[in-house]
Amino acid sequence: NNISFVMPQIGLLQAHYFNTTKGVFRTDFPDRPPTPFNYTGAPLTASLETSPSRGTRLSKIAFNSTVELVLQDTNLLSVESHPFHLHGYNFFVVGTGIGNFDPKKDPSKYNLVDPPERNTIGVPTGGWAAIRFRADNP
Repeated sequence: NNISFVMPQIGLLQAHYFNTTKGVFRTDFPDRPPTPFNYTGAPLTASLETSPSRGTRLSKIAFNSTVELVLQDTNLLSVESHPFHLHGYNFFVVGTGIGNFDPKKDPSKYNLVDPPERNTIGVPTGGWAAIRFRADNP
């Protein structure tokens, strides 16, 4: 997404307590990629809007809700296995696959019976990983 992290001047919990998005916090974290494309196709850096920006975006999540994240590898420069770690939580790996995640077909293949529990996963090279966790750690 070409957004470089900027260290906020106030902590996340302080910003929530004082009901402020002071500093670089923005609450417009997208639910879906803003520009869908063939994420694992030929390198696409020339055809995508890649103007850099700075910021720290967040999404407010209801306490104790179940959250699903689909982590998609991309071929912007080259495909790679990318590690993902979720601080403060363990999560369940409900699915992985190669290629682009298909929201109409892939969820039917999820392992909802005995998914492995982790706090770190390697997103497959040229693929995706779907994780779920309960948002019970403020």
